[in-house]
Amino acid sequence: MVKKSPLDDPEQAAFAWARFRRIMRLMFLLTVGVVAVSLALLWKFGSDAVSVHYYIAAALGIGFTMLMASALMGLVFLSSGTGHDESLEDPLADDDR
Repeated sequence: MVKKSPLDDPEQAAFAWARFRRIMRLMFLLTVGVVAVSLALLWKFGSDAVSVHYYIAAALGIGFTMLMASALMGLVFLSSGTGHDESLEDPLADDDR
């Protein structure tokens, strides 16, 4: 029989998702800051022959990479912190010899 996940409880799930949204808001603000600093450094130390498309691509690349990494890590923390990982059963656990 499958164990119940702590995320099945609406109160615990609401708390966990609120914490995830708080982490994502913080990471969004940090991402905006890192993108601004990186663009400022590219502007200051870059060459004059660089197109505006370079800055757009750099901003989007840095921004999406940071947000994707923080979303995936946030989901790992959500899953581990709520005990959802322990509720899963390994059907091959008996085959470990």
